[in-house]
Amino acid sequence: MPEPITEVVAAVVTRPDGQVLLAQRPSGKAYAGYWEFPGGKVEPGEAPEAALARELTEELGIRIATPCRWITRVFEYPHATVRLNFFRVFAWEGELHPHEGQVLSWQLPAKVDVAPLLPANFPIVKALTLPDLLGITHAEALGVDSFLARLDVALASGLRLIQVRDKSLAPAERLALARETVRRARRHDARVLVNGPLELAQAAGADGVHLDAAAAAALSARPACEWVGVSCHDGAELAHAAAIGADFALLSPVLPTQTHPGAPTLGWERFAELAAASPIPVYGLGGLGRDDVARARSHGAHGVALLRGAWT
Repeated sequence: MPEPITEVVAAVVTRPDGQVLLAQRPSGKAYAGYWEFPGGKVEPGEAPEAALARELTEELGIRIATPCRWITRVFEYPHATVRLNFFRVFAWEGELHPHEGQVLSWQLPAKVDVAPLLPANFPIVKALTLPDLLGITHAEALGVDSFLARLDVALASGLRLIQVRDKSLAPAERLALARETVRRARRHDARVLVNGPLELAQAAGADGVHLDAAAAAALSARPACEWVGVSCHDGAELAHAAAIGADFALLSPVLPTQTHPGAPTLGWERFAELAAASPIPVYGLGGLGRDDVARARSHGAHGVALLRGAWT
């Protein structure tokens, strides 16, 4: 008989400055002294959203109205197997107060200095360092010089995650574009992933590699680099991306696009179903703009990926 899975909800309560709330488990509980995201068990017959609202009121004294479903991960502890249903909470009412004797701490995901973390939360903290906008290079259409000028503007305006694509460029031109993109991104502490072989990403000095669905399907293990993204179009591809250890996925097309008019799209309802079941963060791609971040989050996305819209 397979071990029963305990359903748990967890909240990534987030301030406007990006700090997230961590709570230290009090004495008398399993893993006492460890830090975690607030939450608790889902009661029989209770919807995860209702469980989250109840737990945050009981534990912290706050009331939430519109939590954003984020990711779902299964983790095996020695004492139990839990399914962690993560939500992001950007707004609440009431003053935070530890009702159960726990210690609270606001932390920037990139600089967490409380320890130890519950083991299940290491990939969560890493995922939370991802920004809500991802820009996909568009140098083929814009021209390399024009693109690089727009890249500088986007970086100065806050873009912090870039995928170098432009696959039709000659290999030497593509490597030069990737290297120059990395060079300019470094000035702003932005990350760059290269869509293609790991060797190309390494030659460019990039932070990682981005795989299309076919490239990911050919792998059974994670490429040896810091960051790995995967392009996906359905639940099976998302599951495989997670299985090989990808850090995030792009899921497309959400809405109709200029490049593929009339092509089938996921739509927001199906996108939300797939994103909620994914163990890794998902960016929406296709027919979206900068103004769609909040809408995408409300449907389970981590953020949006943009091709043309990143450089206008």
